[in-house]
Parts: sequence; C-alpha cells; structure tokens
Amino acid sequence: MVEAQAEERQRSRTDERRAFLLLSVFLAPFLAVVIVGGWGFVVWMLQLILGPPTG
Repeated sequence: MVEAQAEERQRSRTDERRAFLLLSVFLAPFLAVVIVGGWGFVVWMLQLILGPPTG
C-alpha cells in the first residue's frame, strides 16, 4: 500500500516536470513569437491600408 502511494507520488512529480518543461521551454516561447509576429503583421497591414502614421 505504501509502495503504491510512493510510486504514484513519483509519477505525479514526473508528470509535473514534463508539463513544466513543455510550458516553459516550448509553449511560452512559441506563443511569444506568434503574438509579437501577429501584432507586427497587423500593424504592417494597417499601414498598407491607412498609410504611415503622421505626427
């Protein structure tokens, strides 16, 4: 019984580490590039349609 709980706890920690690595190493940088790139594309398209900003 105690061994099963220890094994389950170890599996849970392993799953947590995998989830953390997935989020921090892959998902967060990917989302940052997509968001910044998307915003740059929106600004570029708006400037093509409306012209450059005047000041």
